[in-house]
Amino acid sequence: MNHLNIFCRLLLLVMVTLLGSSFQGCDKNDTPEPGDQDTITGATASVWLTRGDKAALLAQQGDLAIKQVPYANWPVINIDSTTRYQSMEGFGAALTGSSAYLLHKKLNTAARLDEIEKLFDTVNGIGISYLRLTMGSSDFSLSDFTYDDIADGTTDFNLEGFSLSQDMQDVVPVLKDIIKISPGIKLMGTPWSPPSWMKTNGNLKGGKLRTDCYGVYAEYFVRYIKAMKDQGITIASVTPQNEPLFFTAGYPCMEMQANEQADFIKNNLGPAFASNGIQTRIIIYDHNWDNTNYAISILNDAAARQYIAGSAFHAYAGDVSAMGIVHNAHPDKDLYFTEISGGAWATDFASNLVWNVQNIFIGTAKNWSRSALLWNLALDQNYGPQNGGCNNCRGVITINSATGNITRNEEYYAIGHFSKFVRPGAIRIASPVPSALTTIVAVAFLNPDGSKVLVACNIGGETKTFAVTQGKNNLAYTIPPQSVATITWK
Repeated sequence: MNHLNIFCRLLLLVMVTLLGSSFQGCDKNDTPEPGDQDTITGATASVWLTRGDKAALLAQQGDLAIKQVPYANWPVINIDSTTRYQSMEGFGAALTGSSAYLLHKKLNTAARLDEIEKLFDTVNGIGISYLRLTMGSSDFSLSDFTYDDIADGTTDFNLEGFSLSQDMQDVVPVLKDIIKISPGIKLMGTPWSPPSWMKTNGNLKGGKLRTDCYGVYAEYFVRYIKAMKDQGITIASVTPQNEPLFFTAGYPCMEMQANEQADFIKNNLGPAFASNGIQTRIIIYDHNWDNTNYAISILNDAAARQYIAGSAFHAYAGDVSAMGIVHNAHPDKDLYFTEISGGAWATDFASNLVWNVQNIFIGTAKNWSRSALLWNLALDQNYGPQNGGCNNCRGVITINSATGNITRNEEYYAIGHFSKFVRPGAIRIASPVPSALTTIVAVAFLNPDGSKVLVACNIGGETKTFAVTQGKNNLAYTIPPQSVATITWK
């Protein structure tokens, strides 16, 4: 051993003895690793995980330490909270007539209130913050009806027969229970059909809105909003027609082409809302991703667009990028995602979980949507009650109509990874995923309370580790295959 090394080691021994400190040897690399650094005092990130193998279901994991020094060993998702996009209104599903019936009639009071808490409370549940309502019947109702059903061959232009009586049986009572838990919940109303006497074929199925009924149908919307308000229920938005380009269904439906919807809005619905002081927002289209011209053409109409807040989309055809196309054409108008259903055609939990998170929740948010809503909130063990439509659709939860037992389906966990943590008013912020993370998709948000949320989904079959940097906050996480993690921090 040479004299220099002997002197170095003796000097180290003296220094440790005198100062009680730990020093690196003269021949040791002095570049610190992030794990060796002090954490920011008291700073941690919370993690909630759902695994494709069901070993964890929206389960809280151990906290992650937030470090001062960036991680150099793994690909980094750089979150920039100063680069901001759209604000979020909420996440949820549709409270169809069938869903409301199951919650109201197939669960006792205690079980119903407990389940509503699990669905809508942010602490003891997943904090659903947005619901879509059917204005009248749909393919998931107990029967066909509207709010003004009268004898065949008669008309009711004064809407003297208007009544919420059918909704008062299940939908309104359940909504009142929900509002007690979530008083600020957003509600969207959508008709599947006007009353048959307003239609060209005199039938709830098919046909068009009679031109001489445009005005009375606008008043029908006003009556609905006011009647719900009388029940303490605020309708935040409406769409003029569910799936206006699918009008050959075996359940209530109606054809409404883009020019007809524009005409109805600019000459009737918009002015009716304005003259009645209705603040409810009008959202157009409400159909699949495979058509962008419908929404764009209406928004190109200056007389119509003054009454329109945005456009809504479904995912049964086309690609999520369609929403981005409409945003680019009219960036001042909002976008909403309003319907997709899982079902018995797709039973693999992991595949369904990651598809929904990748396409419906992350995909729509990254294409400017302010909401992500699934179809039926609840269905029974036989995929019903059905009313002429899908016979194998899956609800967010399944309520066994005989036993009252509840099953939480993959859709429940997909919603929960967003609704529980990304609260109304949150703003999407920049969160580009590096190309090295080929199986990771992610999106980040800044909540009104200043907390940050990153939802990451590993769509691949191998475990992945990544780092996250946001300002002076640095953390790292290892996500299992086909799994979803929500990470939150201040």
